[in-house]
Amino acid sequence: MAFYDLDKEERKAVAGTIQMKLALDIQGGDQSHWLLYFSDADTYIRKTAYLAVGKIYKQTPALLPELLQWLHALLQSDQEQVRQTVINAAGEIGIHDFDAVAAFMEQGLFDAHHCVRNAVIGSIKKMGEKNPVPVLAFANRYLHHPDKEIRREICHGIELQGRTHPQDILPMLQTLEHDTTARVRNTLIHVLGQISYKKGCLETVVSHLESWENQTLVTKALEEIIDVHDRYKDFAIYTQQQAREYIEQHYKAS
Repeated sequence: MAFYDLDKEERKAVAGTIQMKLALDIQGGDQSHWLLYFSDADTYIRKTAYLAVGKIYKQTPALLPELLQWLHALLQSDQEQVRQTVINAAGEIGIHDFDAVAAFMEQGLFDAHHCVRNAVIGSIKKMGEKNPVPVLAFANRYLHHPDKEIRREICHGIELQGRTHPQDILPMLQTLEHDTTARVRNTLIHVLGQISYKKGCLETVVSHLESWENQTLVTKALEEIIDVHDRYKDFAIYTQQQAREYIEQHYKAS
C-alpha cells in the first residue's frame, strides 16, 4: 500500500516508525532500514525518510558525525533514488548547518542522473530560504561554471530565496544576462517571473531590470512577469492588468 493510500493518522504512525528505525540503525551500526527506505519505490516513503533524518539531527545535534558518515556511504550507491534521497536528507541538515553538507551538494551537482541534480536544486531552494548567507555564497561559486547545466541548476536553485527577498539574488541573476546558452537564459527568465508576484517584489524586480543591458532578454522577462501574474493570480499581489500597467508606467531602460 502506497504512503498516501493511508489515512492521516496511519501516515503519521508510519513516519514515526521510519524515524525510530533510522535512529535505531545508527545506534546499532546497521544501515538496513536506511537502504530500505532510501530506495523505496514510493516517492513519499523516501521523502518521509529524508525528513526523518532532519528531525533526528534537530533533536540530537550530537549525532551529526554519524549522520554525515552514513549519508556519505549511501551517496556511493549505484541506485539514483538512494543518492537522490541522500541529497534531500543533507538538505534538511543544511537548513541549520550548510557547511556540514556543502560537499554533498557539490557532488550532487555533478551526478550522472538528473534526479540527483534536481535534488540539489530543491535542497538549495529549501536551505536558501532558511539559511541564505552560506547557501547563496555556495551558489555564487557555481553560477558561471563552464557546464551550462550547472549554471542553469544554480540559477533555478536560488529562486525560492528570491521570491521573498528578490534583492538578494537579482545582482547574481544579472551576471547571467549575456549567457549564450538558451536553456540558461530561459531559466533566468523563468526565475525573474517567479520572484515578481509577491508583496513588494514587482517594484524591486522592475527597478533592477532598468540597469540590465540585454534588452531582448529583459523584454522577454517583462512578458513572463506579466504572464506570471495571471498564472499565479490566486497568490499575486497585483492582477495581471495592474502588473502590466505598473511596468508600462515605471520601467525605463537605462
